[in-house]
Amino acid sequence: MIFGKYVNRYYLKYSWVLLLGIASLFMVDSVQLIVPELYRTALNGIIYGEVEINGVMRAFDMDVLLDNICLPLLFVILALIIGRFVWRICFFGSAVRMETDLRSLMFDHCKELSQQFYNENKVGSLMSLFTNDLETVQDCFGGGVLMAADALLLGVLAVIKMARMNIWLTLFALIPMLLLGAVGTIVGKTMTKRWDSRQEAFSRLSDFAQESFSGISVIKAFVRETRELLAFARLNRENEDANVSFVRVSVLLNILVTLFVESVICIIFGYGGYLVYTGVFNVGRLIEFSGYFTSVIWPIMAVAELIDMSSRGKASLKRITDLIDAKVDVTDREDVVDPGKINGEIEFRNLTFTYPGASKPSLHNVSFKINAGESVGIIGKTGSGKTTVADLILRQYNVEDGMIFIDGHDINTIPIKSLRRYSAYVPQDNFLFSDTIEHNIAFAVDGCSEEQIAEAASFAGVHDDIVEFPEKYKTVLGERGVTVSGGQKQRISIARALMKDASIIIMDDAVSAVDTKTEEQILDALKTVRAGKTTMMIAHRVSTVEDMDKIIYVEDGTVTAVGSHEQLYESCEAYRKTVELQRLEEERRDDLNA
Repeated sequence: MIFGKYVNRYYLKYSWVLLLGIASLFMVDSVQLIVPELYRTALNGIIYGEVEINGVMRAFDMDVLLDNICLPLLFVILALIIGRFVWRICFFGSAVRMETDLRSLMFDHCKELSQQFYNENKVGSLMSLFTNDLETVQDCFGGGVLMAADALLLGVLAVIKMARMNIWLTLFALIPMLLLGAVGTIVGKTMTKRWDSRQEAFSRLSDFAQESFSGISVIKAFVRETRELLAFARLNRENEDANVSFVRVSVLLNILVTLFVESVICIIFGYGGYLVYTGVFNVGRLIEFSGYFTSVIWPIMAVAELIDMSSRGKASLKRITDLIDAKVDVTDREDVVDPGKINGEIEFRNLTFTYPGASKPSLHNVSFKINAGESVGIIGKTGSGKTTVADLILRQYNVEDGMIFIDGHDINTIPIKSLRRYSAYVPQDNFLFSDTIEHNIAFAVDGCSEEQIAEAASFAGVHDDIVEFPEKYKTVLGERGVTVSGGQKQRISIARALMKDASIIIMDDAVSAVDTKTEEQILDALKTVRAGKTTMMIAHRVSTVEDMDKIIYVEDGTVTAVGSHEQLYESCEAYRKTVELQRLEEERRDDLNA
């Protein structure tokens, strides 16, 4: 069995089902112990020609065989079939339901964890929790209850029957079993550590495989298949070594179980043979005693398996518990108040922000104001802090009070769901789901029509590309949208954001993969569809933001200038230099194409 704060509740929740399973298991164990008595009757009848039935000696004939051996045996077989079916449904069914509930709890908690958590924990490691570790816990829950109950019920019933036949032979037989329990406890602790190492090795292997599959195009482009294969082989060997290390201890436990069981059999037939020789037992009673011990063998094996299983379960449950206990560090405070509809006014007041674990601030003393309905461009060099501005507006990270205001409200006093309900986001990596194009575009809106989806795609400049696909909007994209080009992926992401018709839209380098003509079409469409709503465009190209109401120039985590394109060109030397360099690059490109 396995115990922990996220598992214990299920023993109570499914208590009536588990009790029914234990009751059926008790019935099975009880009737199973009738079989050695039938063996004794049959063997004594064959040897001596007569048997004792209800205290009366009777000749061993066909009537005795049918009435006192065959019919009871048929009853035993029927009871075993029904009982084993019931306890399997009860134990294993409860385990599956427990696994389903626990998986839902894990997934629900993962939805609340911040971006920082996923920056620190790889996808492969997290997926191993939802697969290997959760499956191990499920096995320990259902199989553990079965083995613990069966070992206790069958073991106690069999030992009682053995003791009634001969107390000394029973005590001699149990001495090795006590030694086995002591050895099993010591070995079990070692197995827990080995299983934890095994799971860690599997997580590293899973991480590497997931990253390799996601980046297979890069690996092939740089002809690095051999290097990746060697790296995978190294991790695979580490996984193999961890598995072999665990299996060695597991096999050692099984060998010890076999050793102790066989030693008991030697005791039974050695001392039992002496009892037959002295007339205390007859052959049939010795076989009956041996049959009871044979029934005890399964509980002994169950104890060994339980030790093995519990060792694995403890390690896996600890990993799952660490996930569920992971702190949700970006969350609503108790004093949040829903402000209703957000209009889109954004203000930063002397904001300084440092990413968790970073040594220096990413943004320093940043102040600017975006009026509701304005279109604003944020431009600057790579790593200057532009994306950090978007992350903080969307509450991906915590900020101190009095630094960011939305419609005049401190961002920390607004419920996160309310803030994000009125915001739309086009991220740099343009993540698309492995689903149809129409479902990707309509992801944020329920019940939208095909016409609305097509309209959003038209505004994003991707409608013509989509209708050229054989399945059009029904086309299923590959994982992360790998079946479409970078430019198409960006425009589908823009269409998804436009479908939401949010008060605030933040587009982080959203048109970097499209050509200049397509970029102009998208920007012109945005002026129409986003009229009166706040639009933030983070970009590297000046052409992307030069026609916007306001441009914010960010350099080394500091806002150095705010104003229109003309104002910044006149007053900000760094911005003017950026404009001139990009114009020079365009002129060179035009000369090469001429």
